[in-house]
Amino acid sequence: MDSDRIKGKWTEIKGQLRESYGDLTDDEIEQAKGDREQLEGMMQQKLGKTKDEARAAVDKILDSV
Repeated sequence: MDSDRIKGKWTEIKGQLRESYGDLTDDEIEQAKGDREQLEGMMQQKLGKTKDEARAAVDKILDSV
């Protein structure tokens, strides 16, 4: 279900990611392309977040779109 929500609202989510996490490049965001696990992994690696923190960040973005 989350995967479908992410893909369906990808444009809005990209905007939220750019606004909230300026360290992420457009290319990095596009690589995730609606894949929640890849998005969480990218946030962990690039932003130094734990798995739980990355999951919570994605949840927060999904709740806001």
